[in-house]
Amino acid sequence: MEPQDFLTQVIRPALSAIGLGGPAAEELLLGTALQESGLRNIQQVGGPALGYFQMEPNTHDDIWRNFLAYKPDLSAKVKGLLPNGVEPLPSDLISFPLYAAAIARILYLRVPAPLPAQGDLDAQAAYYKRFYNTPGGAATEAEYVANWSRAMVG
Repeated sequence: MEPQDFLTQVIRPALSAIGLGGPAAEELLLGTALQESGLRNIQQVGGPALGYFQMEPNTHDDIWRNFLAYKPDLSAKVKGLLPNGVEPLPSDLISFPLYAAAIARILYLRVPAPLPAQGDLDAQAAYYKRFYNTPGGAATEAEYVANWSRAMVG
């Protein structure tokens, strides 16, 4: 999927549905998906990560158990991105891209530091590395910037 299409068809509607949108959040999620999967809805080869945002099942479950369980209004909005009556499962990160975008946004919502400013690619890369990929993860800030730049030119 092309970056602009992913933004307008997945990220923006998902963030609007849960009330956590805006240009800074949109850019950070687009950069995260570009870095994590190259905008491919996949399961990690040889690993557990799922979907466009390559979130691991344990992370998904932790978000529900330790954050959304205490936020009933937000929880209801996120569940609204799933078919009625379906309890959220990690496999939904592949089956329902808007849901996956919402859960990725929730991961960033849990971070005490504010989102980086719109257009500040270096700050977004550092934020992604620190809070999404984590310092022990394989991704680098330079890779994030390169993937963003390549996608926006192509």
